[in-house]
Amino acid sequence: MQHKTSPARRRLGLAAIALGAAAAVAPGLLLAQDWPTRPVKLVVPFPAGGSTDAVGRLLAAELSKELGQSVVVENKGGANGNIGSDVVAKAEPDGYTLLLSGVGSNAISYSLYQSMPYRDSDFAHISLLATGPNVLVANMDFPATNFADFIKLVRANPGKYTHASSGNGSSGHLAMEMLEQAAKIDLVHVPYKGGAAAITDMIGGRVSVMFLNQDTLLPQVKSGKLRALAVASAKRNPAYPDTPTVAESGYPGFAAESWFGLSAPAKTPPAIIQRLNQATVKALASPDIRQKLESVGFVVVGNDPKAFAAFVQSEISKWGGAVKASGARMD
Repeated sequence: MQHKTSPARRRLGLAAIALGAAAAVAPGLLLAQDWPTRPVKLVVPFPAGGSTDAVGRLLAAELSKELGQSVVVENKGGANGNIGSDVVAKAEPDGYTLLLSGVGSNAISYSLYQSMPYRDSDFAHISLLATGPNVLVANMDFPATNFADFIKLVRANPGKYTHASSGNGSSGHLAMEMLEQAAKIDLVHVPYKGGAAAITDMIGGRVSVMFLNQDTLLPQVKSGKLRALAVASAKRNPAYPDTPTVAESGYPGFAAESWFGLSAPAKTPPAIIQRLNQATVKALASPDIRQKLESVGFVVVGNDPKAFAAFVQSEISKWGGAVKASGARMD
């Protein structure tokens, strides 16, 4: 004989089921709803004063407004950004430790270093912030004054001319390796410990050409101390409007750009990642941050986590090929 369940008992049963379901997801939801309740740390994996630090501080100021909590920059330099990136990879996935990710530590390093303390799967990528091309510059005494003549000159004189870089495995070093492969040219690599020393010797005429980040080179190009021959982005850069791209100069698809993104430890709750993404995209729309980044040649992006994650994978693949072709290795 079947017993009928009263409406009141059915309601109690449904309420119990709903309560159980809520309890199963409550930790993540409650964390996302309450977050952030204290300051958020943004790890910049390079020393204070460089491009990465400048972008990190601009973002932190705007994110503080959007999130209603202080976003504090912490510089943890070393090993081309790997030390600071590893700190975030191993941090608690609670939304309170973020990484100013970039092309070196989050794309090039995976192929360049013999062993890595972290992998791309250790991160939840939030948004691509901005990109900026490497720019090919020559000293003012270099015989070629445009990109086409540069290619003709170095192709006719293999091994005669030098190219500087800010270090083995830097994006500028690898950009030239990619161009050497594409254009069938051969230059002698002269690595420096940072871009400043390379620029000094470029201006002094001790090295012929180099690829370096657009913001670092802009003052030297504007003042006539160095000559820009080409930019390594898909489209011309607004800060270098009269400088052709490598792609439009006979090498379609050629691109070698530095980039900055915002990432968090893997397993950070999706709701927090989404909140951070929305706040980041709003921050990047700020006229102040856009003006400051665009004035030195950065292209402001701001995209969703899925698009940024796919971008990182494509960068790992592209730069991995350049590292292999160059033979560069770091211990």
